[in-house]
Amino acid sequence: MHNSKGVISSKENHLLKRIRQLQQAGSKGQRARQEFQLAVMEGIHLLQVWQGDPRLQSILTTPSALANTEIAAIIDAHCEQCPEVEIQLLDESLWSSISELEHAPQIMGLVRLESPKSTAKNLLGDTVILDAIQDAGNVGTILRTALACNFNQIVCTVGTAHIWSPKVLRAAMGAHRYLTFYEAQSIDDVTSNIEAPLLATTMTAERSLYSIEARLQKPVAWVFGNEGQGVSPELLGQATPIRVPQNPQLESLNVASTAAICLYETLRARGQFNS
Repeated sequence: MHNSKGVISSKENHLLKRIRQLQQAGSKGQRARQEFQLAVMEGIHLLQVWQGDPRLQSILTTPSALANTEIAAIIDAHCEQCPEVEIQLLDESLWSSISELEHAPQIMGLVRLESPKSTAKNLLGDTVILDAIQDAGNVGTILRTALACNFNQIVCTVGTAHIWSPKVLRAAMGAHRYLTFYEAQSIDDVTSNIEAPLLATTMTAERSLYSIEARLQKPVAWVFGNEGQGVSPELLGQATPIRVPQNPQLESLNVASTAAICLYETLRARGQFNS
């Protein structure tokens, strides 16, 4: 086995303790990921997406899992492209102590995180702004949709679920590899540094999404807000409010659904469905 260091057989192994720290929910997990500049991803699909990226610095699996042809192919290909990667074999009886997935093939990776980026002055081009969105599933789903719609710049205000948490990573299905993140941004960071006009979704807006086709021809910065409170008043005051039409009997759409509608309408307005 390429770069293998033997089989880990103790639950108290330093690496396993570190992984459990990185997987913690909430602020504890976020602090650990920021301190160690590492994130944990689990599952064949995520590792396939990250295959060949040098930021995937360690792969963990079990001896029996190596019989899985997809797992063996991932490891062989990644070792060939990134020879410095470490392959860690774990006694199968210990896998449940670090795995968050039931009955899934036994493969996991550690990804090296880059230092947090400050929002550059005059951040150009299409951007998605996540304003204190707290649900990890919503955040990950929006990231997946953003990549699908060629919105590769993601700005997160303070209070947004940590981009690199395991739940966000799973929901985004590999989108992280291709996106650029600006995390823990203040409202002033957003309003001062993003070049594209801000379009913020809110149920009380007069303008309908389907009345702004001309605005969508040029780069835009879509702002999607907190599940309960919506876009913050400070940020909404600096943006053009936009409403997604819906049945008035329904209080609101899920924020990830709203994001998908707005981002795909942007593609449609630009004629990008013709390719």
